[in-house]
Amino acid sequence: MFDSRLRPLIDPPLTRLGRALAARGITANGLTLAAFALGALTVPALAWHQWGLALALVLANRLLDGLDGAVARATRSTDLGGFLDIVCDFLFYALVPVGFALADPAANGLPAAVLIASFVGTGTTFLAHAIVAERHGRTTEAQGRKSFYYMSGLMEGGETVAFLIAFCLWPTGFPLLAGIMAALCAVSTAGRVWLTTRTFGGT
Repeated sequence: MFDSRLRPLIDPPLTRLGRALAARGITANGLTLAAFALGALTVPALAWHQWGLALALVLANRLLDGLDGAVARATRSTDLGGFLDIVCDFLFYALVPVGFALADPAANGLPAAVLIASFVGTGTTFLAHAIVAERHGRTTEAQGRKSFYYMSGLMEGGETVAFLIAFCLWPTGFPLLAGIMAALCAVSTAGRVWLTTRTFGGT
């Protein structure tokens, strides 16, 4: 929801740093994979109740995720790069609830499962809309220049990161926060279904 408003603030410094990294031979795909590797480490960190380390890993993942696009724009964007980026993002988002479920299965197991299910809704509607929009020649750069059509929604990258940070800062509140996030994801999913139906229902 807020990504399009955040882009003018975060893109300029990311662009400068991305150009510097590209000049040193750092590749966008390398950053994408490094971001995922760091993000995957949040699972054991959370399972062992290392909340501060988990938070640092979340932030590192998101920073590198922003830089991979900046490096791609400074060099050459590729379809493979866009594919790796979105796959690694979705997997990382799902791994964080897994970490909390391992940390306290009794308290966090069901909220984590519900949250991951809600991610399936937001992810599938996001990607399915992109396929249909591509077929109809639709383009948008509201969330910056991307490899494929990015549909806005109530829950976007900025809101997701805010919740991930909140999880790490208030780990005992995970069941409540996960329930709130899952509900917002459900609303976002419903909104995307409605908008897609309204936009492409007659085609």
